[in-house]
Amino acid sequence: MGHLPKQKTLTLPELEALLSTSYTRNELSTVFDKHYLLVDVGAPDKSGNAANRSRNSEPGETIDQLQPNCPVIALASDDTELPSIVDLVASTESELTTLIHAINNNPIAAAMIVQLLRHNEYASVKDSLMAESLSYSCLQNSAHFKNWLEQKRVQRTTDQNLSPPMLLERQNNELMITFNRHKKRNAYSAQLRDAFYEALVLVEEDSSIQSAVIQGSGECFSAGGDLDEFGLATDSALAHMVRMTRNIGLILDRLKSQTIFKLHGACIGAGIELPAFSDCVFAREDSFFQLPEVAMGLIPGAGGTVSIARRIGRLRTAFMAISNQKISAKKALDWGLIDKII
Repeated sequence: MGHLPKQKTLTLPELEALLSTSYTRNELSTVFDKHYLLVDVGAPDKSGNAANRSRNSEPGETIDQLQPNCPVIALASDDTELPSIVDLVASTESELTTLIHAINNNPIAAAMIVQLLRHNEYASVKDSLMAESLSYSCLQNSAHFKNWLEQKRVQRTTDQNLSPPMLLERQNNELMITFNRHKKRNAYSAQLRDAFYEALVLVEEDSSIQSAVIQGSGECFSAGGDLDEFGLATDSALAHMVRMTRNIGLILDRLKSQTIFKLHGACIGAGIELPAFSDCVFAREDSFFQLPEVAMGLIPGAGGTVSIARRIGRLRTAFMAISNQKISAKKALDWGLIDKII
């Protein structure tokens, strides 16, 4: 791994010892400026079977008793056959540096997303979406997100496009759904969300519609959440209730066998979180995928901690979200994030 950070790299038995008592376990938290832990899973285990104890623990025991309140980064060549204590994998010094830098910049958001992913690994889709929405609402009032807004100094603009945000076209038993905010790279606004929800309700309620194809107009499928609307939610509780009342992820999960997503260009934030619910995700070779929310002091809020994690696993989802790295169509296909390159 080359030169590692000054923080001590723990072996699995050493980490297990720290987690064995309430006092030392509670100290492993960003509240006490412990933003992450490094563990070398390849180090000799003189105690015998600490890795197996972590891997074979009951889900409740692993989450509630053994996991620290900060991300655990494993130094490993790949993300296979790792104990359940691990949240992130760094296979190179460059990846490790990227992850540590990102976590130190937004330690609360990083801690919340790994805790959420641990929870969602065993929870139902509905309960997972509930937990994600509550976590997102909490972070909307966080100091790190407010600082990001101030640094960005987001300039609110008026959408001059008088065209509808979404186009619907019926072709026999198929409904074509097209995101139509191409002048804003199909940014996922409240208006677009509401139009999409209504279109999906139509698919669900009209038995004559056998499938729906969802695509984007213009240069990309969707560049993610509309920055013009970031920071506008002053009532986090109401924002949570709105998300759960018109929950796109929940209805997409119900329609996963009837939907086909055709992606191209930028698929950022909601632009990949929503498609990942479907059983059929096609993407052009020029597509790329990115989860930038942690870098803003937030977490994915359009269902990504549920949909993406169920496609590529908890570790890779955490890596995507915390590293903020772009994932190519080829890597996305290798990981299972998409189903075919077209």
